[in-house]
Amino acid sequence: MTTTTTTQHPGCAVRLGLRENRLQFTLLVIVNIAVGGLVGMERTTVPLIGTDVFGLTNGLAVFSFIIAFGLAKALTNLAAGALTARFRRRQLLLTGWLLGVPVPFVLAWAPSWNWIIAANVLLGLNQGLAWSMTVNMKIDLVGPARRGLATGLNEAAGYTAVGATALLTGYLATSYGLRPLPELLGAVFVTAGLALSLTVRDTAAHVALELAQHPEPPPSSEKNTLAATFIRTSWQDRSLRGASQAGLVNNLNDGLTWGVFPLLFTDHGLGLAAVGLIKGIYPILWGIGQIPAGHLADRIGRKPLIVTGMLVQAAAFLLALALLDQPLLAGILSAVVLGLGTAMVYPALIASVSDHAHPAWRTNALGTYRFWRDIGYAAGALLAGILADTLGLNTTVIAAATLTAASGLLAAHWITDHTEHRAHSTTAK
Repeated sequence: MTTTTTTQHPGCAVRLGLRENRLQFTLLVIVNIAVGGLVGMERTTVPLIGTDVFGLTNGLAVFSFIIAFGLAKALTNLAAGALTARFRRRQLLLTGWLLGVPVPFVLAWAPSWNWIIAANVLLGLNQGLAWSMTVNMKIDLVGPARRGLATGLNEAAGYTAVGATALLTGYLATSYGLRPLPELLGAVFVTAGLALSLTVRDTAAHVALELAQHPEPPPSSEKNTLAATFIRTSWQDRSLRGASQAGLVNNLNDGLTWGVFPLLFTDHGLGLAAVGLIKGIYPILWGIGQIPAGHLADRIGRKPLIVTGMLVQAAAFLLALALLDQPLLAGILSAVVLGLGTAMVYPALIASVSDHAHPAWRTNALGTYRFWRDIGYAAGALLAGILADTLGLNTTVIAAATLTAASGLLAAHWITDHTEHRAHSTTAK
């Protein structure tokens, strides 16, 4: 691994690279475990709290907490890029944790469903700031050569924690009820995440070093603005457009399964422990699988993993319905396939956006991508609520499979891989 030392931290040289920054990188990985654990505590229990505790019968009402979470997280992701121009990444990371402090306590003792929705607004703000900053800071540390692996490790830590917490809350709910004990796990994650984030160093010097080494000069300041980058990432650049739509549909799947799978499988006779197992397997494999997937994306390119992963996810939904007369088998196998497909897509998409964005406007590009990606939570919950109320849960799952396959085909058409991108840039010159 090539390293260059041209910038100085107080008392030490600044280098780009995973090995060179392994201590700070590892600390950020642990912080993201806490970030993932905080949202993981909702995966099994909250839809059932809506139906069993608060007596909700309308699907859209049950899934409204996911819509609130998705909108808050998406808008915070978008703002995070612009905020990094005014505030240090570390400051935003700490702010995210402070916003998350009330969440587990409100979920544990909320007197009405509106309090659950309000807690999910705070949770979305927490995730938008804390998760965004851990991603950006890891990318800052490693430089361009190991982006796929860096994002894979970051997302693996977060989503493995999501899955493990979903699994644990399912078992706790079986033994102790839906509230308050399962939700109070979140207090552990908030305390650990806030304490560890106080020890994290900011990465502004690493960004400055990469800018100094970048082969292309920084674009004019008006091209770096959030508005200009939003348009470029959302539509003007084909590859960024392809990544944004794939990210949206990927998290649409997550938002849909978050609300639908607990209801679908309990309707077919499974208990809370079994639902917790299904809801845990999906993000655990999604998390662990991102380590080899991120490494592979650095070797063979981003596009093959993105396209294949979306098609694998589409197959997982069909598998769930095909085996539904054996609900535990259907849930486990669909969770395995869905987790593996998502693991292929997730780090490759973030790395692809980073490949096509100049360091001067990369945080805004990542913020825009993460905005569209996490709008998928709200879109998935909204789609699930409408379809479940009108056509039933099975049709909702079929719709998700169709959208996911179409997204994979669009990604194949729009995304130019990073090696092709460099070749085209050279030819253009």
